[in-house]
Amino acid sequence: MPFRVLLADDHPIVTHGIRAVLEPLDFEIVASISTANEVLPAIETYQPEVLIMESRLANVDVLKVLETLPDGFTANQVVVFSAHSHRSHIARASALGCYEFVNKSSDDSTLIDAVKGAAAGNDTPESSPLKTTRARMRQTGDVEDEHHPLTGRELQVLRHVSMGLSNREVGKALGISVETVKEHVQNILRKLSVNDRTQAAVWAVRRGLI
Repeated sequence: MPFRVLLADDHPIVTHGIRAVLEPLDFEIVASISTANEVLPAIETYQPEVLIMESRLANVDVLKVLETLPDGFTANQVVVFSAHSHRSHIARASALGCYEFVNKSSDDSTLIDAVKGAAAGNDTPESSPLKTTRARMRQTGDVEDEHHPLTGRELQVLRHVSMGLSNREVGKALGISVETVKEHVQNILRKLSVNDRTQAAVWAVRRGLI
């Protein structure tokens, strides 16, 4: 029985190419969608084993959609296949628990392996940028200034915030509530004597935190 795959991309030539690569390998492309607001209804309708999605569709942030997935479908079933390989996109996909992040410049075999792994329910490969990013973001030390005022958890939160993650995404990545994240962020701003998240991110960059 073929694995069911849902495609979310706003470039027809990309979806045609994915079909050409996957359909001979016993994958069934159940639908192709092109906007962010179609993602959740399509998951509920077609119940795919794997979602292959661009991180932005028609200039809309699709990763944000992954914060609230339908019952029975997890972010580990998502392969982000993107032309937007900025590290903030990778960090957010990692925090949300996506299976893999594949750049569109990659060869066919990289995408095939990612889809097979997601369909099988495997853990994210050790070689994945998501895996290395996840490990880096969860570190509690490794800052040039040993006398910084932040706790280990606050350093973790700051790393995530500095990469552009929302409070909800930080909470999901670290297994804590949004309210707890907000509290940590307020403590970080106070301890660093900065006014906002951007200034906190600058502090983190200057000290080699990210």
